[in-house]
Amino acid sequence: MTYTELVEATGDGLLWTTEILFENVGNIFNYAVIVLGFVGLFIWMRLQAKYNQEAANDPNQIK
Repeated sequence: MTYTELVEATGDGLLWTTEILFENVGNIFNYAVIVLGFVGLFIWMRLQAKYNQEAANDPNQIK
C-alpha cells in the first residue's frame, strides 16, 4: 500500500464515520457547540472582570 492509498483510505474512513454521526445527530451538535462557546465566553469575561477589579484594588502589584 502506498502513502497516497493510505491517506485516501484514512480520509474515506473519516468521511464515512462523520456521515453516520451527523445523519443521526443533525444540527443539534452544531447548536450545542455554539451555545457552549457563548457560555464559556461569558464565564471567561466575568472572571476577567473580577481579576481586573482585584488588580485595580491591589497597590502592591508590579506595573
